[in-house]
Amino acid sequence: MKILVIGSGGREHAITWRISQSTLCGKVYAAPGNPGIAQVAECIQPARPGPEGLLQVAEDVEADLTVVGPEAPLVAGVADAFQARGRRLVGPTAQAAQLEGSKVFAKEFLKRAGIPTARFEVAESAAEARNLLDGFGYPVVLKADALAAGKGVIIACDKGEAEAALERLPTGRFVIEEYLEGEEVSFIVLSDGRRAIPFAPTQDHKAVYDGDKGPNTGGMGAYFDHRILTEQEHRQIMDRIIMPTLEGMQAEGSPFTGFLYAGLMMTAEGPKVLEFNVRLGDPEAQPLLHGMQSDFVAALADGEPMRWPASPSVCVVLAAGGYPGKVTTGDVIHGIESCGATVFQAGTKLSERGLETAGGRVLGVTACGETLAQAIEETYRAVDRIHFEGMHYRRDIGRKGLKRW
Repeated sequence: MKILVIGSGGREHAITWRISQSTLCGKVYAAPGNPGIAQVAECIQPARPGPEGLLQVAEDVEADLTVVGPEAPLVAGVADAFQARGRRLVGPTAQAAQLEGSKVFAKEFLKRAGIPTARFEVAESAAEARNLLDGFGYPVVLKADALAAGKGVIIACDKGEAEAALERLPTGRFVIEEYLEGEEVSFIVLSDGRRAIPFAPTQDHKAVYDGDKGPNTGGMGAYFDHRILTEQEHRQIMDRIIMPTLEGMQAEGSPFTGFLYAGLMMTAEGPKVLEFNVRLGDPEAQPLLHGMQSDFVAALADGEPMRWPASPSVCVVLAAGGYPGKVTTGDVIHGIESCGATVFQAGTKLSERGLETAGGRVLGVTACGETLAQAIEETYRAVDRIHFEGMHYRRDIGRKGLKRW
């Protein structure tokens, strides 16, 4: 098979890296890709922006299957464009992608479908949101309605913080939501619209600083470990959240196909949905695909179950100085080749000086171990061998999982 991967980040590097190892794959392409992806795939810059440009790439290389990494092309309708030409693509239509594209759509769908989630209100303006705040206690969660690259959620501890947050969020429409207590879990499935093939459970670390402090980011690291969920919790998530979501979208005329990511809070009342994503998580994809034992292409193309070892994997994101705000770029990266771990590239570029930083999240350093503690140790040992000016990373990725041992 010829397989095209859309995207240019660390998630897409992990996807192409794993696909390239499949005996079912003859050639891997990426649009547009990055220097790390170029080591395992042929990178092509689309001649035109948007879904039509990506469709043209797929037709030019005669791709048998296209896998979409980021959410923006899905919300823009790339799956619809491919369907219209009879080309096979892993990902939902633009309408189904509103589960991530609009926080308002997602919350109202959850309410209609009777799927557990936090109590919420929708505000059409900052002024309306300020009035609605009086109906909530603190902390309170404020969400931008549209896509915000993982940075459109703010937890405010008092009214002053909430009002300031409303000025910073990148939209005039908001969701105000009660704050849920518990432990967060990322639960991802691959769906054909009716069935759901689950990935192993993962935990993301969104806040920029240790101890979950500071502003949210696109993700500072993640790990997979089967102990994150019990068998009973796994069944509850499938029965109360995943299957009702697929059935509800089917009933509303927008069957969901592709990767459905449920960001969950494991509360005392059971799992509740914090958010939906319509693609593989980033950085959750890195430890998941690093540790996967089965053929990823067999799952993508034929719906075969996926398998992971008992041993966990950990990914630590190395970010540029200033992230998640304005970042510095153009700093030379040292030590990847000799660090002793798998390194997925995200914000990188090649110059005459070598590999340089080119974005906020630069690298995802990923390693496994027989235990979570060993996986953490191996990953941070590799991190210590990599350097670029201003490099920032959390030093506690995966440590909250150690209490399960």
